[in-house]
Amino acid sequence: MLCFYHKLREIAGSEEGAMIKVFLVEDETIIRQGIKHNIDWNSNGFELVGEAGDGEYAYPMILKHQPDILLTDVKMPFMDGLELSRAVKKVLPKTKIIVISGYNEFEYAKEGIKIGIAQYLSKPVSGEALLKEVDAVAVRIEEKRKEREIKEKYMKEMEENLHKERKELFQYLVTGDKSVAELLETADRLG
Repeated sequence: MLCFYHKLREIAGSEEGAMIKVFLVEDETIIRQGIKHNIDWNSNGFELVGEAGDGEYAYPMILKHQPDILLTDVKMPFMDGLELSRAVKKVLPKTKIIVISGYNEFEYAKEGIKIGIAQYLSKPVSGEALLKEVDAVAVRIEEKRKEREIKEKYMKEMEENLHKERKELFQYLVTGDKSVAELLETADRLG
């Protein structure tokens, strides 16, 4: 089953673009291995860049790999998922976090909202349901990337236009093709 994000990339022709990087933190080895091996990450447009059994061990790896999406359990030894999420959001605010928890407590979800978690899923979760949620988050990430690209392109064009207008102003200063009033007005507008 191809995910929506993967289909979107095919349609947009961005197949060769950067894959969405995913990092998995889960203390239960069986569940971690199940998530890791039962989802065909690559064919769905994702790259599983790392995994860990607790937040303390995961944190430096997350900083190194800078994943787009962090999948984490809540209750883990040493550093729990919410503590990890808080730390990751401080350093990598663009990283989207999906919490997968066996604890269906409102307090965890409420804390997750404060931290800025993208999704809170209850265990057990099927590979298909998890992929659907990862896919939805990936679409939001891609939308943000496109917005940033458009903004950067706009800013670059504005800078180029400003440079061109300044160059023209200096040409007019040399050639005298404009009146002093026009030159002063243009100079004031261009700063």
